[in-house]
Amino acid sequence: MSKRVAIVTGGSRGIGRESAERLGRDGFAVVVNYAGNETEAKAAVDAITGAGGEAIAVKADVAEVDQVTALFDAAETAFGGVDVVVHAAGTMYLAPVADIDFDALDRMHRTNIRGTFVVGQQAARRVREGGAIITFSTSMLGIRMPSYAPYAATKGAVEAITMILAKELRGRDITVNTVAPGPTATALYLDGKDEETIAAAAKAAPLERLGVPEDISEVIAFLAGPSRWVNGQVIRVNGGVV
Repeated sequence: MSKRVAIVTGGSRGIGRESAERLGRDGFAVVVNYAGNETEAKAAVDAITGAGGEAIAVKADVAEVDQVTALFDAAETAFGGVDVVVHAAGTMYLAPVADIDFDALDRMHRTNIRGTFVVGQQAARRVREGGAIITFSTSMLGIRMPSYAPYAATKGAVEAITMILAKELRGRDITVNTVAPGPTATALYLDGKDEETIAAAAKAAPLERLGVPEDISEVIAFLAGPSRWVNGQVIRVNGGVV
């Protein structure tokens, strides 16, 4: 078999980027997927190759079947196949249920739910034996903070898709799990929050800090590499907040 290969959707920023760089350090050839920020995607590739790894950047909207098919084609053309898919691409819209903007809700559903089906379909068809598929949920499903209903609902769907896909791949030697971070210091989480809100979130965990992308990427590296007996699980990576 050729070198082990990972596709990381949403790999240009935040947890996705840190996961891509970590997998690069672990010896994977990495395909960094991005939706629009080519500069950040190139920076992620440069970080991986600068450390001695192999990486390319491929633009694709995760909710578009043709574009995701082309993403997997690019991975196979460049590196010979796909062994790990880390589906980190996502968007977040927060609002009380009474105040939901349904256009914003639909856009988030398109990326978070449809995108998981589209990426999951290609992963189910094309990940090689011995591989891993990793999606992202959120610990907000357990924390249940006000205004998170729109976002948490999409991630509940991601958990359902992931757990069922794990059973559908019976006999393939492919693990399928979802990682559910708690409050993590990324632009996605910090955007729009005041210092008081951020401080309260940090205090909520027994470790009394926010997570950082490196905390999450350690779990991604475990699921992508040595872990072969963790399958069909939701792994809450949140410092003990719930």
